[in-house]
Amino acid sequence: MVAKYVVENQMQIERIVRKILDSEAEAIKAVSIDESYSVAIEFMSKCEGKIITTGMGKAGFVAHKFAAILSSTATPAVFIHPAEAAHGDLGMLAAGDCIVAFSTSGKTREVLEFIQLSRRMDIGAIIGITSHTDSGLRELSDVTINMGVIQEPCPLGMTPTASMAVMAAIGDALALVLMEKKSVTREEYGMRHHGGYLGKKARIVD
Repeated sequence: MVAKYVVENQMQIERIVRKILDSEAEAIKAVSIDESYSVAIEFMSKCEGKIITTGMGKAGFVAHKFAAILSSTATPAVFIHPAEAAHGDLGMLAAGDCIVAFSTSGKTREVLEFIQLSRRMDIGAIIGITSHTDSGLRELSDVTINMGVIQEPCPLGMTPTASMAVMAAIGDALALVLMEKKSVTREEYGMRHHGGYLGKKARIVD
């Protein structure tokens, strides 16, 4: 009896896991590819300063990851927490910096305030990555990458999971296209990512 329950419970869990993974994969595949990607890449490749990434909550973690990937692939980038920007971190911005802002709703107050404050400085382009069509982020951005309409697979339909998978995938795509555009070599990658397994594979050995 116990063994039967364990097997049935395991099968149910496996079905739920598969449903969630399929949902996230389908959300990524459904992303529309248009000229906004080319425009964003052009802005980033011609950025005279560094790339500033920002986002609140879980979108902030994606933005942080995006900055890390950019930095390791020859595009200097820094994450600025939007709530901390108003308390001094706005000073990390310099003339010529470009901003990539992540927000599914595009209505997050802290993100919008950060963008508005940064507009007062001599910065470069602002790239927004969002889902909602009626958002302040779209209005404030020079170009907006559309995440599409995303159904979250959680029981409440609220926990940002599929949307974060899409957001991360878009960031990965931008970073890798930019890396290819810059013709980053294995040696250059190894100079920036010297440690760990990847560093061992990529670094130059004298």
